[in-house]
Amino acid sequence: MKTVPVNKLKFKKNLSMIEQYVVKDFLFQWVGRPTEGIDDFLPLDYTEDVFAKLEAKQDKTFLINGDEQFRYVTITEDKQIVIGILDLNKELKHRIISPQVY
Repeated sequence: MKTVPVNKLKFKKNLSMIEQYVVKDFLFQWVGRPTEGIDDFLPLDYTEDVFAKLEAKQDKTFLINGDEQFRYVTITEDKQIVIGILDLNKELKHRIISPQVY
């Protein structure tokens, strides 16, 4: 996973249903294909605040690397899947978790 500054990313303003499915499917595989399915393991809500993203529900906490909290997943204009995470200092960071997807 490559951490990148937000000013280097160009996020999409909206995601089609197909793009949302692609992102969810990629995330499902990325977290290890949980038996309960991605919607139960990590429920996501689609929003278009500032940019389009699938946000983790507030009542669900998913930790990455033991101490970073997953906040959302989205696609850039360059078709890369990016996650937004909060680090230990509650600072928002962005990580590219895929090359171009489609």
